[in-house]
Amino acid sequence: MEYDLGKELQGKSVLVTGGAGLIGSRVVGLLRELGARPVVLCTMDAYPEWVYRELFGVAAGDPGVVVGDVTDRALVGQLVRGCEFVVHAAALADVAACTRDAGAAVHTNVAGTQAVLEAVAGSESVRRFVFVSSASVYGNGDPKDWASPDPDRRALRKALEFQYGRKPPQFAEDCRLRPLSVYANTKAFGETQTGLVLGAAGVSFCVLRYFSVYGEPQVVKPRSHSWVVAWFATRALLGLPLQLNGGGHQVRDLVHVDDVAAATVRALVAPTAHDEALNVGSGVATSIRQVAELVRGHVPGVSLVEAPLPPGDPLGGYASTRRMEQLLGWVPGISVADGVARYLEWLRRTPQAVPDRLRAEVGNVVRV
Repeated sequence: MEYDLGKELQGKSVLVTGGAGLIGSRVVGLLRELGARPVVLCTMDAYPEWVYRELFGVAAGDPGVVVGDVTDRALVGQLVRGCEFVVHAAALADVAACTRDAGAAVHTNVAGTQAVLEAVAGSESVRRFVFVSSASVYGNGDPKDWASPDPDRRALRKALEFQYGRKPPQFAEDCRLRPLSVYANTKAFGETQTGLVLGAAGVSFCVLRYFSVYGEPQVVKPRSHSWVVAWFATRALLGLPLQLNGGGHQVRDLVHVDDVAAATVRALVAPTAHDEALNVGSGVATSIRQVAELVRGHVPGVSLVEAPLPPGDPLGGYASTRRMEQLLGWVPGISVADGVARYLEWLRRTPQAVPDRLRAEVGNVVRV
C-alpha cells in the first residue's frame, strides 16, 4: 500500500526518546526535513557533551530537546500528551555495558520502557508507537544454539561445515527468539511488553529489530569494540593494526544509520506495519575480515593481526528483509562498500572524532 511520508508527518508531533543519540538524532533530522515537529527526550550522558553538539547536532537547550530520563513517569506522560507518534529508542544500548551493570540495564531498558508504554496506552492522541529492538534477540548465530539434539545430525552438520565452511544463519521475524545477553533479554522483554500493553489499549505499534548499525557520525565508545566499521576505520587512519578475532570469520549484517533512520520513519506511518515486528538490515552477511579489507582498500599498508576468538563474541547472522521491503515499500540504499568509504571520508574531515586514548597508542602521530 502506498503512503506519502510528507503528507502523513507534516506538522505532526513526534516524541523520540533517545533522540539525541546516533540513531535518534538521524531520525529527528529526517522528521524535521519532512515537516514534522519532533520532541527529543534523552539523558545525553552516553557521550561527552561536545559529541552531541558537534557530531550529532543536538545540544541541551535546543528547542524541542528535553534532558531527562524515560523512567521519570511524570515527565514522560507530559511529553507524550498531544503527540501523534512515538519512537522509543532510549536504552542502555551497549551489550558490554549491560553485562557489567545489569541493574542499570533493567532500570533503563525495562522500567523505562514500561513507563513509556503506560504513557502511550493512556494517551488519546498517539497513532503509532515504534519500539526499537535489536537483532540480538535472535541469539549469537551459533548453530549449537538451535542444533538438533540428534547426534547423527550434529555430526552431519559438522562434516558439512568442515567441507564447505560455515553458512551464516539468516534470521526471519518468525524465528524463535534466543536472547543470550542482558541487553538482548531487555529487548525481548520490550517487544513482548509492547504487544501486551498496547494491544490491550488498542494503540498501533511496530517493533523494529535493528541489525549492526554503522556510519557517520558514529564514534568509538570507551570500553566497547562492537562498532566494527568505526573501530577499524579509526585504527587504520592512525596506522594501528586491525585485530581479527577468530580470523575475522564472524559475520554481521551492516546497515547504514541513514537507512535505519529512513526505515524507522516509514514504520511510523506505513499502514501495513500495524502491530508487526520487522527486521531492519541490509540482507547481506559481511564478515569482519571483509570489513577490514574494505578499510585497507582506502588506507593501504594497514596490517591485520589474528587473535583467538574471545568467549561471547557472536558468530553472527544476517537479516531476512522480505517483510521489511513488503510492509514498508522500501529497501536500504547504501551498500557496505559505499558506507565504509563514506565513513572514512567523514573521519578524515572530522579528526576530533578520533578518541585521545587511541591517539596515545601512536604517540599522537596521526594521519588524519
